[in-house]
Amino acid sequence: MIGFKGLATSLFGNIVDKYKDMFVFVKDSLSKTDIKIPFRTYMSTIILTSLIAYIGTLVALIAALIVLGTSLLMTIVYCIFAPFLVAIVCFVMLSLYPYQRAYSRKKNIETNLPFVLIHMGAIAESGIPPYVIFKLISEFKEYGEISTEMRKMVRNIDMFGIDPLTAVKQAAEKTPSDSFKQVLLGFATTTESGGDVKTFLKSTGQQSLFEWRMRREKFLQQLSAYAEFYTGLLIAAPLFIVALFAVMNMIQPTLVGYGILDLMKLSIYLVVPLLNGGFILFLRGVEVEM
Repeated sequence: MIGFKGLATSLFGNIVDKYKDMFVFVKDSLSKTDIKIPFRTYMSTIILTSLIAYIGTLVALIAALIVLGTSLLMTIVYCIFAPFLVAIVCFVMLSLYPYQRAYSRKKNIETNLPFVLIHMGAIAESGIPPYVIFKLISEFKEYGEISTEMRKMVRNIDMFGIDPLTAVKQAAEKTPSDSFKQVLLGFATTTESGGDVKTFLKSTGQQSLFEWRMRREKFLQQLSAYAEFYTGLLIAAPLFIVALFAVMNMIQPTLVGYGILDLMKLSIYLVVPLLNGGFILFLRGVEVEM
């Protein structure tokens, strides 16, 4: 029995092949996530899901408008634009998901990287070979996505017989973090050239920890500026606007054809929550994980 992914690929696989150059960013991001779906299948699934969202929205909207007794003209307008908008939003969100997932993994890796390097350096001091170092680090779930990357390397070595340095280079090609990539390539180069791996891990760990501290200090300094911005724009300004609307409503109940009370409700129940939500998303994007 063909599944949803198989149905999507059979219906839209050729379209994805034809226009794959338009979605290179999705393909690049997909390779850096843990989403174990081929690019062709993933894009086909997005198209089918968006089509289902369009049809479902259209059917639900027609039924709702008939029940509400909306005029024929407005029904046509709603049925043209609303389902199309829902399908576009669905398509864009699913297309951006691999990028968001890769970015989240990158932040997690770069947060844990200094502590992993210090740990690896301490293990290497005892003369343990690279494979054992990877295996030990892979067992520490506290290291998040780095543990996942290490488990992949251990799996490739154990199950596919790949030598440790090749496994390191393969992991470097697929990791979403440039910092981790440079560390892996540096580790491989140092080992191949007969360099001192212990010294490399120790110096790299100290440098990475210093950079992490600098990023954290910079973020903490920026938080004070963000707090002032939030207080002025999202606390004081809405209070001022509501007070202004209240005074205007006593003088003139309408503004440019719109009721003052309606504008006040729009500001309170829509604009202010959207601004607060946007500010939270902004902080989540720039924060340095502790």
